[in-house]
Amino acid sequence: MADPEVNWNRLDVMKFYVGGVGLFSGITVLLYPISVVKTRMQVASKETAERTASSVVKGLLKKDGIRGLYKGFATVLTGTIPARIVFLTFLETTKEASFKIVKPFVLSETSQAAIANGIAGMASSIVSQAVYTPIDVISQKLMVQGYSGHAQYSGGLDVARKLIKSEGFRGLYRGFTLSVMTYSPSSAVWWATYGSSQRFLWRFLEDDVKSEEATPSLPKIVLVQAGGGLIAGATASCITTPLDTIKTRLQVVGHGKKISIKQVVKELISEDGWKGVYRGFCPRLVSTSAWGTSMVLAYEYLKRLCVKDKEAAGPKK
Repeated sequence: MADPEVNWNRLDVMKFYVGGVGLFSGITVLLYPISVVKTRMQVASKETAERTASSVVKGLLKKDGIRGLYKGFATVLTGTIPARIVFLTFLETTKEASFKIVKPFVLSETSQAAIANGIAGMASSIVSQAVYTPIDVISQKLMVQGYSGHAQYSGGLDVARKLIKSEGFRGLYRGFTLSVMTYSPSSAVWWATYGSSQRFLWRFLEDDVKSEEATPSLPKIVLVQAGGGLIAGATASCITTPLDTIKTRLQVVGHGKKISIKQVVKELISEDGWKGVYRGFCPRLVSTSAWGTSMVLAYEYLKRLCVKDKEAAGPKK
């Protein structure tokens, strides 16, 4: 049998951070091309020939080969490591505090999990955006370089240098407010849905769980966590894709150019109607669901692997 929950205070934190760098980097390698395709679809103009996921992939492969699907990858890999450390630290500590806050209220276990996880997801996202937004701006400019009239760069440092030269350091934080407005609700929805859907699924499997000696088996835990991740990813995508599309367009606009959120929305609607704000929805749905499920399974596995030696997370007898 295996414990279904591993709390932050039971972890060897240094081991968790070091292991997380390798594990999450591997997942990033596998799923990064989906982000490139999604970003290109979101910034395509009305005249762009490659506007569907398949045509974007074909165009990238034809022009640059496999490496075309990894435009901006080095920047993302380097920058997201500190961002994830900040995010996960705040997530776990805030979640623990949030559970204590909601405990006195007469709420169901599912509601408590949704509220505590939602608060933790939002708070950790807001804090981590201070680290992640410059990486996001630079990587997205690299993802769309040469596409739909966008400029070419020699690398992430070239993007940063040109942004700082034309707009100062605030250029690296272009779309920061909208990033917070996008990722914070998305993170809140994702973690709230993940936490509550896990409880719901455990309730659904309650009879099977009770038939076991103590705690659920490891395969059951993984099944419930994966199911929660898929539900959370689909829910978050449906709610926050319009904000993500608008944010991406604001961040990749040319140096020195200024465009408002209102202008972006008008442009999207004029090109495709209201469905324009959901441009790139399918790749984002796949990306969010795949990223979320993979990350949460890796995250939960890593936590179990990094339990302090004195309470090693082996099967209970």
